[in-house]
Amino acid sequence: MIRILTCLLPMTLLGTAAMAADVPSIGQTLDGQLRNAEREIVGLVEAMPADKINFTPDSLEIKGSQFKGVRTFAQEAKHLSTYIYMLSSTILGEKPPVDTGKDDGGPDAVKTKDQIVEYMKGAFAFGHKAMQSITEKNEMDDVPQNGPGRKMPRIAAASFLLYHNFDHYGQMVVYLRMNGLIPPASQPRGR
Repeated sequence: MIRILTCLLPMTLLGTAAMAADVPSIGQTLDGQLRNAEREIVGLVEAMPADKINFTPDSLEIKGSQFKGVRTFAQEAKHLSTYIYMLSSTILGEKPPVDTGKDDGGPDAVKTKDQIVEYMKGAFAFGHKAMQSITEKNEMDDVPQNGPGRKMPRIAAASFLLYHNFDHYGQMVVYLRMNGLIPPASQPRGR
């Protein structure tokens, strides 16, 4: 019996070490979530026809609608991308690699569908860099938050980056459907 336990102990320890090596880091885990968001959101923006990129529901005659003054589809996409750049910048402690404009609406020069998609893909690339930089040692470090002197933990900035995307994704899905299109995430997948 002791001989069997002595033989099994090294195998158990090796198995435990191998399993621990397969556990993703916090940065890898967050980055995986951002990759999921990227796939859904970029696919959605690419699905909107270029001639509909500035669609807004206030252009439709919908009885009792309250759509006056809402963002266009393009403005939603630019805002979402700008926030990814802003929060990634906060997480990394560095400036965004592109001009993000003077507010959270993105740069005025980004207007066409192709420009918006390129701007968005750049934002997600910067977001991946930010997410991968988060470790167990720095996740609770304070980083700047909107407003003078305000701070938040780095992990809170990452969390906000992830859920903020889907606030706007939901609005953009509605805009796409109002144009008779099915979002890529809702289309049947090949079996």
